[in-house]
Amino acid sequence: MANTSQTPGKVRLLINRNFALLWGGGIVSAAGDYLFNTTLLLWIATQITRGQTWAPLAVGGLLLATSLPIFLIGPIAGVFVDRWDKRQTMLRMDASRAILIALLLPISGIVPLPFLSGGHLPAALQISIIYIIVFLASTCGQFFNPSALALTGDIVDEPYRARATGMTQMMFSLAAIVAPPIAALLFFAIGAQLAILFNALSFVVSFLAVLATRPPRSTRSLEEGERGNFLREFVEGIGFTFGNSILRIILIAAFLVVLYEGAFNTLGIFFLQQNLHTAPNLYGFLDTAMGAGLTIGAALAAAFAQRIGVARVLSMGLLIAGLFVIVYARLTSFLPALIVMFALGFLAGGVNVAVGPLLFHTTPKALIGRVAAIANPLLSLSSMLAIATVSYLDSTIMHNFHATLFGISFGPLDTIFLSTGILATLGGLYAVVNLRGVKLAD
Repeated sequence: MANTSQTPGKVRLLINRNFALLWGGGIVSAAGDYLFNTTLLLWIATQITRGQTWAPLAVGGLLLATSLPIFLIGPIAGVFVDRWDKRQTMLRMDASRAILIALLLPISGIVPLPFLSGGHLPAALQISIIYIIVFLASTCGQFFNPSALALTGDIVDEPYRARATGMTQMMFSLAAIVAPPIAALLFFAIGAQLAILFNALSFVVSFLAVLATRPPRSTRSLEEGERGNFLREFVEGIGFTFGNSILRIILIAAFLVVLYEGAFNTLGIFFLQQNLHTAPNLYGFLDTAMGAGLTIGAALAAAFAQRIGVARVLSMGLLIAGLFVIVYARLTSFLPALIVMFALGFLAGGVNVAVGPLLFHTTPKALIGRVAAIANPLLSLSSMLAIATVSYLDSTIMHNFHATLFGISFGPLDTIFLSTGILATLGGLYAVVNLRGVKLAD
């Protein structure tokens, strides 16, 4: 059994061998995912449905196939994640995803399919196969991600968990910045095959990295030979998540703050053109600015959050983010918007780093899977509610809205963004007041 404890002053950048392996496999897998997701979107939009009026619907279906397992499978998966050995679960899910993604190679055009006109399946059948495989791969992720979180808690001692979550956040941020533009270049130069193959192999790399770890025996919700009761275990997870004061505070505050993300994702392109008076071809730079902020924020939080106090980093980060959303709502030019988006990413990086240590501090190991599997769908629900609400408001009730208050002019988009900023600020204030005094072990 591996000894994962670290003595102060001797901790490495990647903390210990087990975490270094997980991180190395994870960054390859994350790059593969971003490469794959961008390629699928381009493949469906520009090739499979080219010239079809229902192309936007097909792209929306892809996003739905990715998101549905979060709500349908995620909470259920948490029960089984807590029952099973975390390392074995991760190995099974990586192997399953490698096989699933590889099944897309035959329809990607890597080899013409015999007995078919043009060597390709009909568009509707290609899309159906893609949806099914994406849905199943996302389902595997609902088991893998909580298991990886729980395993991180097993192999990293509390004083180093902020660093671990920071390194993990940096891993995803870097992949999000680098992989999508590369995916677009490769797709239009070569096609979808390379991204599919890379993603399948990335899960093989992740599998080998997890296989090489030697973690301590993971805590399980059931004793050896004990028979499970799904409903009882599921209700226990919900009861603990909302019954624990710290978790409840974090979820309520985060639910309010995440609303602005849904608004930005839905109306950001329109705000860019109408309020910032900027051409749409510069829209991607806003995401780049936020991604850069996320990376730097995560890196600094990984180094200093434990000293500052992770509860303080989380609560103040949420509060200041809400204030920056209010500032963003009133902007009228592009350069200040880039600066604010960088700041929002920076704050989000710190908040994401702080959540992990607080989760581990407040949650028994036997409940980590269920708590994570309940929290993730809840925050996704917040974003989806915001998407549905703001798209409806901007299309109907507030489409022609204009008002002046104290000499300040308000239009539909800035008013919607301002409203989400106020809610985010209230969420931050709620966290600041209620998390005051919460401290973790040094």
